[in-house]
Amino acid sequence: MSAGSVIITAVFAVVFLGIVVLAILGFRSTGKATAQQTGRTGRKKGGRTVAAPRRAWRRRKRDRAALLPVDATVTFAAERQAAGIDEVLEALDNDLVGLVPVKKKVQEIAALLLVDGARRRFGLDAPRPNLHMCFTGPPGTGKTTVALRMADLLHRLGYLEQGQLVHAMRDDLVGEYIGQTAPKTKRVLDRAMGGVLFIDEAYYLYRIGDSLDYGQEAIDILLQVMENDRDRLVVILAGYKDRMDGFFSSNPGMSSRIAHHLDFAAYELDELTAIGRLMLERSRYYLSEDAEAALREYLTRQMAEPRFANARSVRNELERARLRHAHRLASDLHRNWTRDDLMRLEPADVLTDGAELLLEGNRTRLPAARRGTPR
Repeated sequence: MSAGSVIITAVFAVVFLGIVVLAILGFRSTGKATAQQTGRTGRKKGGRTVAAPRRAWRRRKRDRAALLPVDATVTFAAERQAAGIDEVLEALDNDLVGLVPVKKKVQEIAALLLVDGARRRFGLDAPRPNLHMCFTGPPGTGKTTVALRMADLLHRLGYLEQGQLVHAMRDDLVGEYIGQTAPKTKRVLDRAMGGVLFIDEAYYLYRIGDSLDYGQEAIDILLQVMENDRDRLVVILAGYKDRMDGFFSSNPGMSSRIAHHLDFAAYELDELTAIGRLMLERSRYYLSEDAEAALREYLTRQMAEPRFANARSVRNELERARLRHAHRLASDLHRNWTRDDLMRLEPADVLTDGAELLLEGNRTRLPAARRGTPR
């Protein structure tokens, strides 16, 4: 091979290697830019970008953990704004009528965690507060709503990684046969990790005197997780107060793991009426004066019934009132109805003693005075 051929071959080899190196550098640069973009917006899944709340939570927790100088100062107005908890507390106040003791307890828990976070920023470490809770009270008093707000609050304050609420009852945790309970309970716990597990009617987990019941197995698993993973999970037990007291008496280990007890009292008539007005306002309806009087009369009777469910019963009755209102208007085909007519509920739309039909849940029955003999 001549010297010229060797030189030409060497030049081509150098050019080729240069092209390969440039291609590799360009690929790595593109990959890094993509990774940075994904890190800002989330992570790739199935060809689409989704949010990355865990990374955001870790970043927020790391920022708050940065130590401040000994002579530094903090204001809790700034701490509340940084955590964004005012929005949660305002929503709680707007969503629920009354419940002043409950709202005060939520504010106390928020204050405890705010101060705890500020202390950590000065290097004043303390054990993580126990946040497992018990909500007691009759149905329809806002226990689930407060649990949802609590999960959001704890997430914003950096005490929960995700802040989701997982609702569970006995059937979600306890199996019918041997070997079923542990897998069911662990599946629910896995879904709730990083958030709040809300166990409604928790006393049904334990059946006294039933040797074939597997509820105790679920309780034992819950006790272990509530102790060992309390930095990753908050458990809220809910139910009637007297039954929950009996449950804790039979399970002292569970009682000792509950730090906060919130009692949800039954609503008074004025509060139930205010709840009804709030529900209707959100749907762009309102009660005439006579219709509100009819609603109060109906609620007064219903409050004495054993199955009365407070705000839930108000909501159900107003749904039925909307149904009767729509039927009343649509039945008069040729009348000109105004915008106000479409919004205003009248006494005829609210159940009274003289109502022709009484609707209870999914049942429809005639009042006793109007029933005839069956044919």
